[in-house]
Amino acid sequence: MKKMIFVVLMFFQAIVITQCETQPGPPSGLICELLRAPERAVITDPQPEFGWIVNDTRRGALQSAWQILVASTPDLLEENRGDLWDSGKMISTRSINLEYNGYDLQSDHDYWWKVRTWDQFDRVSAYSHPQKFHMGHLQWMPEKSNWVMTADSEWVLENRQRPEYEPITPKKIIKLADGHYFVDFGKAAFATLQLNLTAAGDQDSVIVCLGERKTSENHVNRDVGRSKIGLFITTLSLKKGLHTYTLEIPRKISHYPNSQVLAEHMPEVTPFRYAEIINAPSQITEDDIRQIALFYYFDDRASALNSSNTNLNQVWGLCKYTMKMTPFLAVYADGNRERMPYEADSYIQQLGHYAVDREYALARYTLQFLMRNPSWPTEWHMHTVLMAWQDYLQIGNSELLQKYYNDLKAKTLSALARPDGLISTREGEVTKAFLQSLYYNGDSFRDIVDWPPGTPAGEKQAGNHGPLPEGERDGYVFMPYNTVVNAFHYRTLELMAKIAGVLDKHEEAIRFAEQAAQVRESFNQYFFDEKRNIYIDGIGTDHASLHANMFPLAFGLVPQTKMVSVVKYIKSRGMACSVYGAQYLLEALYNAGEDDYALSLMTADTKRSWMNMIRAGSTVTTEAWDEYYKPNLTWNHAWGAAPANIIVRRLMGIRPLEPACRVLEIKPQPGNLSEIELKTPTIRGQVDAKWQSDAKSFSFKIRIPANTKARIWLPFPAADIIEEDGKPIDQVRDILPLGTKDGFAGFETGAGEYTFTGRYKE
Repeated sequence: MKKMIFVVLMFFQAIVITQCETQPGPPSGLICELLRAPERAVITDPQPEFGWIVNDTRRGALQSAWQILVASTPDLLEENRGDLWDSGKMISTRSINLEYNGYDLQSDHDYWWKVRTWDQFDRVSAYSHPQKFHMGHLQWMPEKSNWVMTADSEWVLENRQRPEYEPITPKKIIKLADGHYFVDFGKAAFATLQLNLTAAGDQDSVIVCLGERKTSENHVNRDVGRSKIGLFITTLSLKKGLHTYTLEIPRKISHYPNSQVLAEHMPEVTPFRYAEIINAPSQITEDDIRQIALFYYFDDRASALNSSNTNLNQVWGLCKYTMKMTPFLAVYADGNRERMPYEADSYIQQLGHYAVDREYALARYTLQFLMRNPSWPTEWHMHTVLMAWQDYLQIGNSELLQKYYNDLKAKTLSALARPDGLISTREGEVTKAFLQSLYYNGDSFRDIVDWPPGTPAGEKQAGNHGPLPEGERDGYVFMPYNTVVNAFHYRTLELMAKIAGVLDKHEEAIRFAEQAAQVRESFNQYFFDEKRNIYIDGIGTDHASLHANMFPLAFGLVPQTKMVSVVKYIKSRGMACSVYGAQYLLEALYNAGEDDYALSLMTADTKRSWMNMIRAGSTVTTEAWDEYYKPNLTWNHAWGAAPANIIVRRLMGIRPLEPACRVLEIKPQPGNLSEIELKTPTIRGQVDAKWQSDAKSFSFKIRIPANTKARIWLPFPAADIIEEDGKPIDQVRDILPLGTKDGFAGFETGAGEYTFTGRYKE
């Protein structure tokens, strides 16, 4: 009898253990108003939105309900009491953008919240760890984010995380002579220097030299030429005895109209990797010197990459670190020369930031700033529509689209259109009223295509121009009706049709779609050279550049019948564009299935390559491929970091298909890589992907976060058969075949881990 009771008890214990193991875990990755650390910020939205990562690793894991508690004290929350809001059990799959719906929140108050979820089998999780958030001056989506002093005497930003100073230990210290030291911190950062020195008297002083570049003899390179590569030299007066000194760097003042400055309470910084100390009165060890680096909130663990191509690994590391190092002003800016936000720069940085870190508030703030503080190039204005759409896809929150809808309409530049839909900035329609509709107050408004321009034959080269006539524009000939400008115009109309649909403006959605179709027809009628089967630079010229062909291909303007000739011409031009243009060249190549060639460009070791930046000594992407192409370049320019997003979005093919990443597209185009393993964040959680292949087969392992679906496209008919975990797809009940398309076989899955294998045809 005792033995039977023991067996029964063991049986029920096993059931309990199994149930516990299959319950979802407590939600993680909590965000309040998109902030991962809202306790280090103030929130101004009277009804902030909450979000979380559903903590369930099982296949098909889906949230069916949630419950949020908001309390005025952490003790109440510990008792599972929400005195301000207890949502109760809400039947919903939503885990992002859940708006607060309790008693009114008060300005200058701290609050705490937590959440639990139910899965599709109605099994409930434990509550998450509580998260604190602070309410500031209440206003919905303010135009400006101010610094605010909290009750704890801490400076924080409204609706953004604050940049914080981080001490970095040197990687290497070389004693060059008595009192003469060369220090390498491993990577450049916007920083100041802190050091401990012992002086014999008050008259002692040392020379401190900070820079981004070094000489072969281990000195800070003081010969920066016309470049804006970081260099700062100062004399530091010492006091008798042992003291800790922090360099006071003069405030950077820029004449550019929208330049950003550090707050008065923040010590100024300058970009440097190396420090050289001359006449040091005491020995300097690694305990005596620090690079005090200023970084925006960044999680280094959120993304990772390792592949069989060592160049690709280095390029990824360069671009990922660029995403961490450059937004030190808590806004996307162009680098150290101007410290000014530009739309095209910000778009590339936005995409890269999404790829390497689960950060969304910074891109949102930058876009809001740019909507009312635009820069001068024509295409830059249109980039704001691209930024707004990417924000919506990643976050799923339409507030920004709603607030700026009319402004975004203006940014399509449709006011300049002639009857057939094509636009020109040189035909007299650029009136003062038109510029005011864009919030543009500058003296110059013109097409850019790419940057920098070249130097015409016989003229003296300017510091911001290339040495050759073609510049970074492949000799582009500017005409009143410009191919590149109209390619952007088409793309903005396409996106505005989607934006209008999101906001239930159905008639306007139809009108935008019709306008896009008209522009597409006119574009191919006027800009395509039927004799050479390629696109020309504009109406009235027969010159055909890389840019006139790569932008149409990047934006889906090239008909299938014209694809082969256009791709052939693009490949014949090589990397005849800038680091900015490379974003669209790579987009175009992946659109055309040219993944081998795209990979070869990203991993090349030519003068126009990311490996050249590394070889030159930079640890951050540079403003141009080389000083040869732009003598006054900077070494801290995020618009050069296209591979950060291209590797994730196009090479591994991980992109949101539906808002807030409800559905992901995963379409790997790995080229000739034999192996690549990637970790990348989404607002719903981490995606892990691993591709392996040889001459006979491939394997693709993918993990989709809970509460998410994926449409996975794998190479086919190159693969004779595709299986999942060793079983034919039709025998796997939680995978839905989608058929074949453009050489890929599609499958729809839910959350969880899947391993697809394919055998290539003989």
